[in-house]
Amino acid sequence: MLSRRYLRSIVLLPLLLSACREQEITTYRVAKETPAPAPAAPAAPVAPMAPAPTGAATGGNAMASTPVATSAGASLTWTAPAAWQSKPGSAMRKATYVITGEGGATAELAVTAFPGDVGGEVANLNRWRGQLQLAPQSSTDAAAAISRVQANGLAIGVVEMVGSGATPVRLIGAMVPFDGATWFFKLTGPDALVASQKQAFLDFARSIRPAK
Repeated sequence: MLSRRYLRSIVLLPLLLSACREQEITTYRVAKETPAPAPAAPAAPVAPMAPAPTGAATGGNAMASTPVATSAGASLTWTAPAAWQSKPGSAMRKATYVITGEGGATAELAVTAFPGDVGGEVANLNRWRGQLQLAPQSSTDAAAAISRVQANGLAIGVVEMVGSGATPVRLIGAMVPFDGATWFFKLTGPDALVASQKQAFLDFARSIRPAK
């Protein structure tokens, strides 16, 4: 007959085994945490490009961007029409006149003077053509486009040209060589307004004379 102690052991053994299993430590493998990427530095601001200069000449008009010194020699004088409003001169201009037309349209006459011939008549004519976005003319065509006026001992070259586009600009100009310099009288503005001032400009050009 089995002893009482032996029977007790048989009964308790499954309970002990169950308790041991409950106390077992379960281990898990945890994936290594990847650190979050550092925030990207803000992009440096991009400076805006400086706008291209306006009024640059085209069509081979290199003289428009060539700096020249203004003439400080002997002077010329003239008689301007009463309707032309005189404005103060500047470091680059000997005189400025503003002409007002219908509807508030305005034209401007600028007077400048530079040493020497500033490239000659053909180059100066083509410089003005470039300002109106016109193609340069050949020496033959340019010479034919210059009208000759003799007044007060001066040889004056007069030119006229009209730009293109919906609102074309007309230019009437006079080139006057005098005492080792060249004087320029340039009237520009709306086509119709400047055209209406052509005779007044020619009378003005004939009044140009050496200052006493």
